Amino acid sequence: MSEIADTGHPRTALNVVHESYAFACMRCGHGWEQSYEIEHHVDAGGQEYVVYRADGHHVPSPLSRPTCLNCGGHVVRIMRAGQVSSVLDTMRRQYEAGRGETGSAGATEAGARGAGAVTVPGPGPVPVTEAGGRGHHWHLSDLLHPFQHRKAR
Repeated sequence: MSEIADTGHPRTALNVVHESYAFACMRCGHGWEQSYEIEHHVDAGGQEYVVYRADGHHVPSPLSRPTCLNCGGHVVRIMRAGQVSSVLDTMRRQYEAGRGETGSAGATEAGARGAGAVTVPGPGPVPVTEAGGRGHHWHLSDLLHPFQHRKAR
């Protein structure tokens, strides 16, 4: 049933569920996470319908046809929450460790984590920049590599 059904009564949700999802665009490799409030309602005819809200705004179901926040593509992989941030955190640590090994003889680990360190904020789009204004481009294969479990033959 349509979520814009006119009941003549104020719309109060019968039940509100909080869910989070991780997304990875198969076109450009962009990854992000988003939390949703899922409100369950009943219209005037007794039919149940669901309203999705993200950051307090009404949004379409993330499961129907998600759109990449970076390129606008619709071929998006949906995963459980925490996947993108954990992969980016792992990649950040590997990147920093690699920079520490190739630095000058006097470089310390703290120096490797200086102004050029990659920061990973909470849910939402994840900007990744380095010192000197040049950004590191994450590829789709970088995001999905930890999920590729192949059995040995």
